[in-house]
Amino acid sequence: MNRIEIEDLHVRVEGKEILRGVTLSVAQGEVHALMGPNGSGKSTLASALMGKPGYEITQGDIRFKGESILTKTADERARMGLFLAFQYPVEVPGVSVVNFLRSAYNAAKGEQVSALAFRKLLKDKMALVGVDDDMVRRYVNQGFSGGEKKRMETLQLAVLQPAIAILDETDSGLDIDALKAVAGGIAGLIGPDLGVLLITHYQRILDYITPDHVHVLMGGRIVKSGGADLAKELEAKGYEGLRAELGIVASTDEAEQETAAT
Repeated sequence: MNRIEIEDLHVRVEGKEILRGVTLSVAQGEVHALMGPNGSGKSTLASALMGKPGYEITQGDIRFKGESILTKTADERARMGLFLAFQYPVEVPGVSVVNFLRSAYNAAKGEQVSALAFRKLLKDKMALVGVDDDMVRRYVNQGFSGGEKKRMETLQLAVLQPAIAILDETDSGLDIDALKAVAGGIAGLIGPDLGVLLITHYQRILDYITPDHVHVLMGGRIVKSGGADLAKELEAKGYEGLRAELGIVASTDEAEQETAAT
């Protein structure tokens, strides 16, 4: 069983320390939800795990399949079986979804699958996550709604078949119908060969995807972990209520972003 192991991870971005000692382990077959307020470091963790440039790891380690991956590029991590679904998927004008996915599959798997063989694989995965032919003939994310973009991310996940998937706020900006469609597609992929780190602000996506473990990130640290009931508890009391319970003062980034949101 493969797993990603995060040990005492400290990350600095543009000279500012964002993560201050995160320790977490996610294995294939497990679903972990990571929740936290704006500015707590959730997306920083996702970017650091995937090796995004500009995210300086000052302390700690990230191990995947028993090997430290700190010196590996994002491409190398993807070929090992890591996957990141972006919070804000970008448009790629002029590149069809089919061609994009075939190129990504060949790069991640280190092989050159024929167009015919790939089309058969793609059709199977499209049926699994509820994507139609019209959508994959379009250019990547160009003119897509928020829900369509997230469904494309789910299709990428289905096609690439990673060992560990990091889903960065997949529910962001989705209405209830789009949320159900996207969450249903993800739920259909969960099984013994896929481990998921599901990053989210809210409990609502967890109505459709039941986590094995829930972790709360505040001020760059995991301050509480538990089972699925922790998400419902957090929804009831809010982040401020949890801070008060644990005696935690909001970090500067959290306070600034929460003030801006009000």
